[in-house]
Amino acid sequence: MARTLKLRIWRGDDKTGGLQDVTVEANHGEVVLDIIHRVQATQMGDLAVRWNCKAGKCGSCSMEINGKPRLACMTQVAAYPEDEVITITPLRAFPVIKDLVTDVSFNYKKAMEIPSLEMPAGMKPGEPRMQQVDVERSQEFRKCIECFLCQNTCHVIRDHEENKKSFAGPRFFIRIAELDMHPLDMLRNRKKTAQEEHGLGLCNITKCCTEVCPEHIKITDNAIIPMKERVADEKYDPIRWLGSKIRRREDVL
Repeated sequence: MARTLKLRIWRGDDKTGGLQDVTVEANHGEVVLDIIHRVQATQMGDLAVRWNCKAGKCGSCSMEINGKPRLACMTQVAAYPEDEVITITPLRAFPVIKDLVTDVSFNYKKAMEIPSLEMPAGMKPGEPRMQQVDVERSQEFRKCIECFLCQNTCHVIRDHEENKKSFAGPRFFIRIAELDMHPLDMLRNRKKTAQEEHGLGLCNITKCCTEVCPEHIKITDNAIIPMKERVADEKYDPIRWLGSKIRRREDVL
């Protein structure tokens, strides 16, 4: 059964814009992206919206719906009461290009700052071997679809533009954690660079990133907190500190 839906959609660019009211018909079982497409087809032909798979796997249709970062293709219209006005706005943490489309290139720049997996020297194709338990440890983090909802909701990025230069954000902390867990990775300074170059210490583990993850990755509990603990162990544990000093002295001798 169809219902009449009231929307407020943000229209504009990086210089000016505002919310526009629109009324549209919604059918049973439809998601917010369906409604946006209907508005685009019937009332706002120039409405800009980014989308691709419509299956919750590409991360393209990230936006804010009633103030919460969501994937439009996975947000059921039926989840909202019939008398509620649904407000649709672009991701707040990133510059607006047009309407609901934002410039998320910040995230790709951060990705390039993280060195990729470095295998042992001389290892030939087909030679690397891993235990299944090692595969399973990092498999969760590989489910990330790079929707950047976690980046958008992280207040360190969202509310403090000045932090973007030195703070990678939750999406890339799970990437660093994944590499740090890899038994064949030869870059053993992952924890140190996470702290000193990517701003791990700025995260105060509010778990807002975990709450909005459409893949249900436990970003805070399984990646950020363990990595913070390992950083603290290396930096403040007196036995580890003494061991590192001894190793350095042996290297010199």
